[in-house]
Order: sequence, then structure tokens, then C-alpha cells
Amino acid sequence: MTPVLASTLSPSAYWYLARGTGAVSLVLLTAAVVLGILGSVRFTAPRWPRFAIDAVHRDVSLLVIVVLIIHIVTSVLDGFAPITLLDGIFPFVSGYRPLWLGLGTLSFDLLLAIAITSLVRRRLGYSAWRAVHWLAYASWPVAVLHGLGTGSDVKQWWMLALTAACIVAVLLAVWTRIARVSGEYAGLRGPATALAVVTPIGLAIFTLAGPLRTGWAARAGTPQSLLGHTAAVPPVGSSGASGSSGSLRSTGSSSSTVLGNSFSSNLVGNVTQTQAPGGAIVDLTMNVSGQVHGQLRVRLGGVPIDGGGGLSMTGSQIDLAVAGQPAVLQGRIVSLRGEEFDARVAEGDGTTLNIHAQLQIDTNNNTVTGTLSGAPA
Repeated sequence: MTPVLASTLSPSAYWYLARGTGAVSLVLLTAAVVLGILGSVRFTAPRWPRFAIDAVHRDVSLLVIVVLIIHIVTSVLDGFAPITLLDGIFPFVSGYRPLWLGLGTLSFDLLLAIAITSLVRRRLGYSAWRAVHWLAYASWPVAVLHGLGTGSDVKQWWMLALTAACIVAVLLAVWTRIARVSGEYAGLRGPATALAVVTPIGLAIFTLAGPLRTGWAARAGTPQSLLGHTAAVPPVGSSGASGSSGSLRSTGSSSSTVLGNSFSSNLVGNVTQTQAPGGAIVDLTMNVSGQVHGQLRVRLGGVPIDGGGGLSMTGSQIDLAVAGQPAVLQGRIVSLRGEEFDARVAEGDGTTLNIHAQLQIDTNNNTVTGTLSGAPA
């Protein structure tokens, strides 16, 4: 394996960080909203003074903005979706899922408006500041819709459970606040209760009819270049099933018929090499097209062979993301022969593949092409 390789896609750490900060920001925003709702309730317990709740509410709100900035930047650096920094500021202009990505941008802009007006609160006036501050409550359901509409893990049970827990937390806070409404605001108790009941029902219906249904990736506005296209590639061994359309990270149809047969696909990508203590690390990031569509990421650790003849491998990691497959298949190289390798990858549901890659590396342009074939282990 030639040690000089390059990658136009950022390291996989960006993807994981973008996913993680998205989930964390939802939890923090939920906490900020809950604290804001309950902050107006006069608790009788001395350990819950009003100023303490306000201080925690303010700090959590600022932390949300910091985490969201990291979420936006890492989503851009990941390079999987055509997202720019401007897409994180101006809503509904992105070419990637414009509505659902735009909702996330809108939620971020609302929080920014709250933070900026809080800095000039004395000059702005309490009434104007409070009117803007109400936007925090609007930013929360918008952020939830953003996560459901374009989140990478929306079909994962833990993400659905986390979203449900956030919704329940806000509902409990709203009902607690409603129960303590009195005086001139008592007339709002009925409409507020109805809204608190309708909102989770609407979100549940949307989730079941939208993100959890087959083909959501295409309906959500994923560019066609990121969706699988069936190509005529000769099968290996027995004839494989044609590739299914769907986003790599927001999947559409089931891939059981694809990964249940032998398949052959084309590889196109880039590679890079970085120095490491005692050797070097080579990263390959390749788009997969053909009977299987997706992305193949390979990381090799080893010691360069004297004379530039290759890399003596000491460790490896492979991630194969397949369109329609709910999780990334991971594994290691079991045999490396120059620019050709065999590997075994598996996913938590028991799907296991033996794959074979034959590469052609252009050291002048730091690009790689080749073929990938595989079959159930």
C-alpha cells in the first residue's frame, strides 16, 4: 500500500462530533427552556431561590450557543453534506434539505438574538427585551423539528428516547406553570393546556409519517448526488440486488436485499498520510457507487518501508456506511497486499461482510480509484 494518500473529506471525528453536539444542544436547550418556564414559579423550598434558577438558566443558555457553534462548524468541516458556514446563519438557503436544515439555522438565529439583546438589555428596555426573550420558547420546537427532519440518528432508539424525554420535560414544566396561573392570566390556562397536548401528538405523527418512513432522505431534500443511483456493475459470483436509494446518514429503504448478496461497486476518493510516533497513519475516504452506494473510510497505521515501497501495517480500522443501512459497518483489514486488501466488517444487528478492495493510487494528485466487492460472511 503506497504510504502517500490524501482525503478531501474531513476525519470521521468531525462527523461524530457534529452528531454528538447536535444531541447535546437539544438537551441543553431543553434544560434552558425548562428553567425559564419554572423560573417564574415561586418555590417555597429555600434551596430553590429565584436568583439561583435565573443564574443557572443564563449559564445553560450561553452554553447552548457555544455547543451549537461547534455543531455548525463540525457539520461544515465533515464535508459529507454540501453545507457552508453561511447556511448556519441564513436559514432556508442551503441546497441540502433546505427546510429542515433551515429550521436548525432559524433556531440558532433566535438564540443569538436573545443573547445579543440580553447584552444591551438596559438600553433596550425591559418590555422590548422580554418580547425578544420569548423567542427562546419558539426556538425549542423549531430545534426539535430540525433534529427529527435532518438528524443522522433520528432512527436510532436512543435518539428517539432522548427526544421523547426532552418533550416530556418541557411538557411537565408547562403543566406545572399552567397549574400556578392565576389572576388576569387565568384565561390562558385552557389554550396553553390544549397547545401542550397538541404539540407532542403532532410531533409523534410527523415522526411516524416522515423521518421513520422509507424514502425520507429524498423527500427531505437530500441532493441527488448524495442519494444512491443504480449502476450496471458486473456482480461477483451470484448476481446481486440493485442498489437502493437513500442517504448515507439519514437512511431510506432497507438494505437487507443488497447486503444479503454478493455485490461489486466502484470506488473514487482521496487519501492522506500523517506522521505518528514510530510510523505513519494513512487515511482513505472513498465514495462507493454501483450495486452498493455509500462511503468507505479506511485508516491504516504502520511503519513506512525503506525506499518508499509501501507501508508495513501495524493496525487498521474500516468504516463502511451503506445507503439504507441504519448503522455503519466497522471492522479491520485481514490481509494487505500492495494496493489490494481484504477485510471483514460487521454491524450490531449481526450483518457481517467480507470485502475485497483493489485500488489504483495516483501519488501525483493524491487520489484513489478502484473497485470494491463483497459478500455475506
